[in-house]
Amino acid sequence: MESLITIPDVMERLKIGRTMTYRLIRSGELPSVKLGRARRVSATALDAYISTLPG
Repeated sequence: MESLITIPDVMERLKIGRTMTYRLIRSGELPSVKLGRARRVSATALDAYISTLPG
């Protein structure tokens, strides 16, 4: 089963704020799923996004 990461954990890992995190999700750059009222990002999707970052 795929690991799902909470938004605060994504924010911490990327060192960005809540607004920027949701902007990435809305733009489709960072895929996410909604479970009830909670939004989660898969570990695979987060790793894939990180691999596209320069440096």
